[in-house]
Amino acid sequence: MTTADKKLAGKIYLYLAALFITSLVVSNLIFQKFFFWYPIDIQVFGENLFELSVGLLPYPLTFLITDAISEIYGKKKANQVVIAGIFASFFSLGIILVSKYAPATSWSPVNDKTFTDVFGNTNLAVLASMLAYLFAQFIDIHLYHFWKKLTKGKHLWLRNNFSTFASQFVDTFSVITLLCSFGVIEWSRYFGLIAAGFIFKVLVAFLDTPFLYLIVYAFRKRFGLKIGEEIDLDDYSENLSTS
Repeated sequence: MTTADKKLAGKIYLYLAALFITSLVVSNLIFQKFFFWYPIDIQVFGENLFELSVGLLPYPLTFLITDAISEIYGKKKANQVVIAGIFASFFSLGIILVSKYAPATSWSPVNDKTFTDVFGNTNLAVLASMLAYLFAQFIDIHLYHFWKKLTKGKHLWLRNNFSTFASQFVDTFSVITLLCSFGVIEWSRYFGLIAAGFIFKVLVAFLDTPFLYLIVYAFRKRFGLKIGEEIDLDDYSENLSTS
């Protein structure tokens, strides 16, 4: 691979990381609004099966991106993005805390009460989400590479879905449990929200599989990668430092 190719691959990795971090941070900020994602009233454990937080809309994208990074750039780079996402989330939490305790002026379009109503539970949401996210993402990356090694780089659909199913269940179970424990969500909604959240994520995992195939195909064609071959950005960085 030429130096120009390595440079382009590094830029694409940066953009993917930016999308990942943005999706993660935004999902933590907007989680308090709930909506019906399908206009049918089906009750599961007393809750509507299709009633979800809008925070779930960008969140599945993070798993698609980590799977794509895992496939193209390897396990190490995927883990680095996950750690960067954790840092960004806690940094955003610090900004929100400072903003919350800064008194609003009399003419401020958003007063203290409105700001607290919207972001008041964000602290707990970020904490709960980060704990769940930490377990889920590392499980996703580990299982992805387990299946990749087992299948010798073949059957992309298998590692994409199997790794995501397991990690999304862990994420859904963990975050709902923590939010209920912190009093953000009532325990009466516990099982219904877990079922609704997991089913939604499973469906998204099925739907994002063709997009992962397109991403991987585009990378392999552009950079001449073989099945199972990864781009080593660390090798490129070392070459730059010694040149």
